[in-house]
Amino acid sequence: MSGDKRREQILQTAFDLFSHRGFSGTTTKDIAKSAGVSEAMVFKHFSSKDELYGALVEAKTCNEGFRKYPWEENEAVMTAMEAKDDFGVFYHFALKALNKHQEDIAFMRMIFFSALEGHEIADRFFQTFVGEIYNFLGGYIKTRQKDKVFRKIDPRIIVRAFLGMMIHHSLNNILWDKKRTLLDIPNEEAAKNFAEIILQGVAVQEG
Repeated sequence: MSGDKRREQILQTAFDLFSHRGFSGTTTKDIAKSAGVSEAMVFKHFSSKDELYGALVEAKTCNEGFRKYPWEENEAVMTAMEAKDDFGVFYHFALKALNKHQEDIAFMRMIFFSALEGHEIADRFFQTFVGEIYNFLGGYIKTRQKDKVFRKIDPRIIVRAFLGMMIHHSLNNILWDKKRTLLDIPNEEAAKNFAEIILQGVAVQEG
């Protein structure tokens, strides 16, 4: 096996373990054993568990769309923004996000673990990835406030309320209510309702 393939194998093995056991609950010995290599081989490619974890998060965010999906790469959202189609912006953003959460549950679990364990990777992920969402959606909200379509509310509050609905919904489906006994609806319906709720709350009231 080539060096690149071996590195990828170790990364994938670490990802599987981190997403099920967390960072603190996984040792380099565990990773080596599951990957079928020596611990020395793990350290040959990654000098520490922290470096391995950082490489894994970087690979997942950059190569698999987590850094791109909410904004410029989402053609439906960009088209809606240009047309100032408020429902389209929030609906397509929510739908893409919910689909992405559902498609890569293991990555979501790993990020949750890192946040609960106070790992620096969680903070780095939040500041870069989530911070970009606040800037992206917040910028659009400011534009619509200038157009006197949205009420004068701190855009960050609006973004947080919107993300809160989506993240809570995904957390229920991923962690707490896997059988969806409390609420079982398709992502399209959830995205539609979340968009309508947020827009009804921020719209300027006539009269």
